[in-house]
Amino acid sequence: MKFAVKLFQAGLCTALLTSCGTIDGINDNAEKRIPQKSSTSKNAGISDFPIKVGSPYKIGGRTYTPEDVASYDEVGYASWYGQELSGNSTANGELFNPDGISAAHKTLPLPTYVEVTALDTGRTILVRINDRGPFANDRLIDLSHGAAKQLGIDRQGVAGVRVRKVNPNEQERSVLRNGGAATQRIDTPDSLLSILRKNLAKLPKAKAPVQQASTSMATSPINDSGVGASYVSVSRSEPISSEDRDGKFIVERAERQPVSPKKASIASAPAPSSGYIVQVAAFSNKSRADVMARKIGAKVVSDRTRTIWRVRYGPYANENDAKVGLAQTQKRGYSDARILRAN
Repeated sequence: MKFAVKLFQAGLCTALLTSCGTIDGINDNAEKRIPQKSSTSKNAGISDFPIKVGSPYKIGGRTYTPEDVASYDEVGYASWYGQELSGNSTANGELFNPDGISAAHKTLPLPTYVEVTALDTGRTILVRINDRGPFANDRLIDLSHGAAKQLGIDRQGVAGVRVRKVNPNEQERSVLRNGGAATQRIDTPDSLLSILRKNLAKLPKAKAPVQQASTSMATSPINDSGVGASYVSVSRSEPISSEDRDGKFIVERAERQPVSPKKASIASAPAPSSGYIVQVAAFSNKSRADVMARKIGAKVVSDRTRTIWRVRYGPYANENDAKVGLAQTQKRGYSDARILRAN
């Protein structure tokens, strides 16, 4: 009988010791850097460990010092980056998934989980930070297109946000690691939003970046800078400056008419002078336009100011031919492509 009691006590102690390994739904074996893998996901093998804090680094003449701030809670402005950078390497070595719920931050450890709140609506989501940026110093965080869409700010250039570090359970972590979206948080109450908005109003208002589009082409340059997916030049390997940061996929306003590009730089083809063209995309950075044009077999044409670089097919002799070209372009995934007169 005594022997049976001892066996029961031993089993109970073992169970208690095992249960001590889980706190708030997170197994502390993770601290021993045991990766959580999913064999069914295209992102299988992505792990939250080891956590990378990183050494100080310099971008655009400014030094950034990564640090782990347990109670991080800041307000500021968010921008986002999207499909044109799909497959680029993030700062912690993962491949950027524009449809995932991720973000870039200048100093928080990689990865870090944060709740991001849109201060105009109170909507709050869980986001996984796995990249460095944004290096336009008036912005606090750079969201993936998927995160911006879930937060409801994907139609804005910049938006006021609150970023608060949190410690989610393993189930939510796994969902984000595998490219999904965690369950949306309860909206932030108006009383707190009022305080947060007042704090945001004390900051310099962020300049809106060039308007972004949700459909574009992956440039896939190799990231050997150690900085991040959205800050690697396609023609050089060193980290690029904050001035280069805005060389992104843009959407020209509808009322803006194309200018005859007599002095334009073109990718191995003369500028169209008559008929119709299909415009696929426009960039404020020529290198990004060149990469897209080479990948899809199109041409690059600049405006007279050489500040906008357009990726185009054509010219087409008539509008019907242009419509066929447009249909083929949209079928390839470029839903924002449009027909313009060549002149």
